[in-house]
Amino acid sequence: MIESIQAYFRTLADTHPKWNFIYLYDPVQTARVGEGLWMTFQLSVACVVLSVVIGVAGAWLQGSRSALVRAIVQGYIQFFRNTPPLIQLLFFYFALGQFTPTYSPDGWLEVPVISNVGWAIISLSFFAGAFNVEIFRAGIEAIPESTREAADSLGMSRLQIYIYVVLPLAFRVSLPALNNNLVNLVKTTTQAIVIAVPELLYQLVSIYNDYSTSQNACMLLMFIVYITLVGVLVLGMTRWERALRIPGYGG
Repeated sequence: MIESIQAYFRTLADTHPKWNFIYLYDPVQTARVGEGLWMTFQLSVACVVLSVVIGVAGAWLQGSRSALVRAIVQGYIQFFRNTPPLIQLLFFYFALGQFTPTYSPDGWLEVPVISNVGWAIISLSFFAGAFNVEIFRAGIEAIPESTREAADSLGMSRLQIYIYVVLPLAFRVSLPALNNNLVNLVKTTTQAIVIAVPELLYQLVSIYNDYSTSQNACMLLMFIVYITLVGVLVLGMTRWERALRIPGYGG
């Protein structure tokens, strides 16, 4: 079965050179696509999780009694919201990367502690996290003050009120906007190609640079993969939003 499929696409490449699906019949190219898919998945999951953590922590710090802490959080938000993610990737990797320590696994080669993949995760997570801070802040402000006062009257600390009362309700209110931001984040991971992160776009560009006739087929695969990846994320977030919905709090 597999051999017949490979034979079909070899014939297609011969008869229609502009549609050379080389990754469907060449094991080496198939492996490159597989590695790219796995890296894209890892990068997307890591950035989504870390950006949400940053958003939750940042929204908490925005309510700090310290003016300095609030100013730092606001400065972080403005920096990452007002500069392109592509520039941020280059800045983190080429500028900050020069100051990171290195280690030598073999006594000769110097390897940076944070790899290009690590810098991509850090940069993209902080980029999306800045938007998530504002999303969660808006969700927190939607919670009635009487809810906080009721929790305070029970003797709960400010942190306990945030973790056990405010955040669960604010999370429900924030889910629609959070959904949009996380979708944009997953799509933005393709920009990691500029620092040579071997995600799917990087691998497909490498393939059609080696085999120019495979460009159309590579871009078609890219389109299908991201439609599927984003579709699964949207479906999951939408179902989660419906399951967590509470009347009176965000619908």
